[in-house]
Amino acid sequence: MINTGKLAGRTIFITGASRGIGKSIALKAAKDGANIVIAAKTAEPHPKLPGTIYTAAQEIEQVGGQALPCVVDVRDEAQVISAVESAVKKFGGIDIVINNASAISLTGTESTDMKKYDLMNNINTRGTFLVSKVCIPYLKKSTNPHIVNISPPLSIKPIWFKNHVAYTISKFGMSMCALGMAEEFKEHGIAVNAVWPKTAIYTAAIEMLSGSEASTFSRKPEIMGDAVYALICKDSKSVTGQFLVDEEILKSEGIIDFTEYACNPENKDKLMLDFFLEENLEAGLENQITSKKMQSANKSEEKIAQLFTAIEANLNSELVNKTGAIFQFNVKGDEAGVWFLDLKNGKGAVGRGEPNQPPDATLTMDSTNFFAMFAGKLKPTTAFVMGKLKISGDLQKAMKLEKLMNSLKAKL
Repeated sequence: MINTGKLAGRTIFITGASRGIGKSIALKAAKDGANIVIAAKTAEPHPKLPGTIYTAAQEIEQVGGQALPCVVDVRDEAQVISAVESAVKKFGGIDIVINNASAISLTGTESTDMKKYDLMNNINTRGTFLVSKVCIPYLKKSTNPHIVNISPPLSIKPIWFKNHVAYTISKFGMSMCALGMAEEFKEHGIAVNAVWPKTAIYTAAIEMLSGSEASTFSRKPEIMGDAVYALICKDSKSVTGQFLVDEEILKSEGIIDFTEYACNPENKDKLMLDFFLEENLEAGLENQITSKKMQSANKSEEKIAQLFTAIEANLNSELVNKTGAIFQFNVKGDEAGVWFLDLKNGKGAVGRGEPNQPPDATLTMDSTNFFAMFAGKLKPTTAFVMGKLKISGDLQKAMKLEKLMNSLKAKL
């Protein structure tokens, strides 16, 4: 999307802008000559995640913007107030707020300790509320004020809650802030909206959690940068209280080809869909229907046994070194049973029953979905989000199965 210059001289307060989606939004606005307040915790380099508020500031200034890096933990009221006051002192006010900072843990109720629960809700919901609250007096003085929360459309469908209720509460809290504040501050001309991605977005944090292979079926954060840019360039009185999707925003701007946003252009039509979106839920159900048809056509065959035989034939030391995990599969349905896959020792091994060593992750799912997952018809992340796959143990290692699928599916 081409820059228009509409944000020149405007001041944008962005939380979590040292990397990922937040930085992408910052760089897009900076090309117009915007003032960017980088409100994030990362003052020192993270051992696994690149980028700090200072490296982000350098990038912002290199593309034409002005930057103010501020060390801010959005849970700390004093730090938020100090950063806002510094921004007003340096730039004269605040025109736009992007509540991007977020914490995630896709764990069930019993697996979510209260420290992690508090982290997600204090950063996601409370942080969004706090930053918005402190900035609103200055937004009221702006000629075109916007608040954008990077959060999903509200939905009360149980599927969005049952597998990670704590995380869902925290993200929906951000969305409820958008819903309520849009109405509360409509008379002041402050637009408050939420924007959410259509597909998985590949960031350094996602790479750390899922490995570099996650990029294969993801989009670049630039699509969110372009979408939010298009939104905040609009008249604030013309669009407020909406739950928007990045792809739909850009389609309304006349963009019909999204190839450039795909990390791997060859997979532009095979992207991993994000969750919380009703249309993505329907796509997931289509996968389930396809899987059932496959099972019905081959019901007389012991397909899972054949599958593990094929996997065993393709095991090697390189795959073991890259994965470093033992998986136990509790399969339900027509071909119920327990299987294991050892990608931690020697050249790897598979077999019926429980592994000799404690598994790093135990995965439970129906035999239909299990086969669809290994056949490349259903991605593990999608299966987990849709409730078709339950995981106990090390979630990060479980998600490495995505890497395994990509390396094996062409051979099975």
